[in-house]
Amino acid sequence: MRAAVLCAAVGSLVLTAVVAAPAAGAPPGRAERYGTAVAAERAAADGIRFGTCSEDQDGPATLQCGTVTVPLDYARPGGRQIELTVSRVRATGKDGGRSVPRQGSLVFNPGGPGASGMYFPLIGMVPEWKRIASAYDLVGYAPRGVGRSAPLSCQDPATLRRGPSPAPAHPSEAYKKERIARAKAYARGCVERSGRAVRHFSSVNNARDLDVLRAALGERRLTFMGASYGTYFGALYAELFPSHVRRMVLDSVVNPDPAKVWYRNNLDQSVAFERRWADFRAWTARHDKVYGLGRTREEVQRSYERAKARLAAEPAGGVVGPGQLQGAFLDTGYYDDYWPQRAAALSAYLKGDPKPLVRQAGPHPDAAKEQENGRAVYTAVECNDAPWPRSWHTWDRDNTRLARVAPFETWSNAWMNLPCAYWPLPRRRPIDVRTFPGELPPVLILAAERDAATPYAGALETHRRLSGSALVTERAAGAHGIGGGPNACVNAHLDAYLLQGRVPAPESTCAPHKEPKPAPPR
Repeated sequence: MRAAVLCAAVGSLVLTAVVAAPAAGAPPGRAERYGTAVAAERAAADGIRFGTCSEDQDGPATLQCGTVTVPLDYARPGGRQIELTVSRVRATGKDGGRSVPRQGSLVFNPGGPGASGMYFPLIGMVPEWKRIASAYDLVGYAPRGVGRSAPLSCQDPATLRRGPSPAPAHPSEAYKKERIARAKAYARGCVERSGRAVRHFSSVNNARDLDVLRAALGERRLTFMGASYGTYFGALYAELFPSHVRRMVLDSVVNPDPAKVWYRNNLDQSVAFERRWADFRAWTARHDKVYGLGRTREEVQRSYERAKARLAAEPAGGVVGPGQLQGAFLDTGYYDDYWPQRAAALSAYLKGDPKPLVRQAGPHPDAAKEQENGRAVYTAVECNDAPWPRSWHTWDRDNTRLARVAPFETWSNAWMNLPCAYWPLPRRRPIDVRTFPGELPPVLILAAERDAATPYAGALETHRRLSGSALVTERAAGAHGIGGGPNACVNAHLDAYLLQGRVPAPESTCAPHKEPKPAPPR
């Protein structure tokens, strides 16, 4: 039996009674397993003192906040501690006029790395979530490094570029040299501003933190829902603590194959974004009478390129250049809810009205600190998690080739991740997630077939690796995060699983949700 299984089989909150401290010179990982057990025992004893949320965490009185303490380094559970902020809305206990028994806490992570789940509990007010909110305390939290949870920083938020900026699909050598210099400076800045402790901000530590949070909530077994990146450390949790899982939903799934984490996953993502960008252009072309951007995908692309060239010559509002245009339209790859407003803004701009585009693509100085923090956590976690190519030649070769067939996101994705080529701290080897029959309760996997941010192959791979899991696919759709969304078929599977423990067939499908209706430019 694997060591991870032995650790998980403890299955008790009073863990030090059955887990011996590691001897000097213990194998890698054993000290962290012991440290997690120690931290979970402490958290179970302390609990979480929920109370009124801080002023910047605005919400109704039903939203409560608290903190849970975790070790910075699980190999040293008695060393430096950090606090993670946690939020909760208690189960309503009512489904319509019917009383509903409480089933415990449902912990949610929205992804990132670098995103906060502190506002998640408010989702219980949304109609699609009310049945789940009747039976579960909805629990969100800010993972280590995010928000108030021992926040990371890699540069002064005041120095963030607020536009306009370029976004060459096929960058020059001079531009590449500029971005290499910026990536090196950013990687150095992470250590200079956050210290060498930044090496402890990783996916495997996020999974360990999740187990401590479970214990602090008083749950013997965890009910968890992770979306996007949250699916990756959710899968790590399933590998490390299988007997601590009650129910688990992985929605829009990162490919956990160690060979893919993270460099090749990002290349695959650029290919998937190209497909989804084509879907948006096809939809826009079908509504040419509304937008006037072209009757084919190719004509819509030419309209976009015309806007990009015009913005390069004269930024809209002095702040929106090609980089901001590309960033705004990247959203169309995540959610088709954005399609009508982005098409309308592009149409208005080309007809002489830049205001909608400036509103949608312009900078938001009030969010600069949050944006900088999110990117810092993203960089630290992904760089720490896995080996990355250290040679610029590899990055240049792979992205130059890829940009010939997938120009929309390839280079912007490369620039986002390039600091990992120059990361000054040790990198880990990703855990090989793989569970065997009977080791883990059935996991529910949700995925859209044309998801750009987490390509569908990741869901298939996770389904293969987690024995007994069930995969629900939304066919011919590409929304990122489909649970609790507009698809009633998907939501029926989600409700049945979380509320009744009913697991669908190993591979089930749902028809796509309806496409958005066009909204004319205003």
